[in-house]
Amino acid sequence: MAAVTRLLKPSRFSCSAATVSLRRWLSTTAVSETEPHVKTPLYPGGSPPLRADPEGRNVQWVFLGCPGVGKGTYASRLSSLLGVPHIATGDLVREALSSDGPLSRQLTEIVNQGKLVSDEIIINLLSKRLETGEAKGESGFILDGFPRTIRQAEILDEVTDIDLVINLKLPESVLLEKCLGRRICSECGKNFNVASINFKSENGRPGISMAPLPPPPQCVSNLITRSDDTEAVVKERLRVYNEQSQPLEEFYRLQGKLLEFDLPGGIPESWPKLLEALNLDEHEEKRSAAA
Repeated sequence: MAAVTRLLKPSRFSCSAATVSLRRWLSTTAVSETEPHVKTPLYPGGSPPLRADPEGRNVQWVFLGCPGVGKGTYASRLSSLLGVPHIATGDLVREALSSDGPLSRQLTEIVNQGKLVSDEIIINLLSKRLETGEAKGESGFILDGFPRTIRQAEILDEVTDIDLVINLKLPESVLLEKCLGRRICSECGKNFNVASINFKSENGRPGISMAPLPPPPQCVSNLITRSDDTEAVVKERLRVYNEQSQPLEEFYRLQGKLLEFDLPGGIPESWPKLLEALNLDEHEEKRSAAA
């Protein structure tokens, strides 16, 4: 696949340019909820901003996949392996939820109903995160949770060059059990999963087994369930994803950037195969040998 051969190839962009472009989008776009067939230009006059062309830019990847598929887990591991920031819009939303003010109350209502957060809110949170990263000298990123719609993907295409889009896939029955088994430590903030998943093969599909990801003893008494991890909300989130976000697969497939990856099981089974699919298995071996 052409996208995979470009994995570690720098392309033309800087976080600073992204931040300026996203801020410009926030200040100029005015998409009407009551006129869904009217497409507002992404930029005044329909022209994108000039892009920077710095040397040595790190990878800029996107993770796609249904809620609960494991985007955060694998994006975080690749972030550590490649030395680029993992930016999860879900985490950005949860941070905003934990704050005080009108935005927190607005997000609480949206999340509890299993709906997608608006483009304006997500892009505002993302542009702030990019500004913070720029101040720290970050280069490149792995996006997790954005874009979720073709509209968002079009905006992203106007402000940056995405190298690769990794689409993680699991059967919906597995996704439901995974989401219902998720737990968070209220003290350290780490994620765990108490579900023991074992689906037998059927209709030509291989079976899938995933062992629990238990917390250490000091976290056991502090485990909490996310407010949006109820069966009704999870099913609604999956429905919304399938309805609104799956067209993204075709959008990126036509660009030659989509890498589809069916998770064969839990982390021990899936991680080595994902690295192999990304041509990064030797990269991991060299890093382990140097450690």
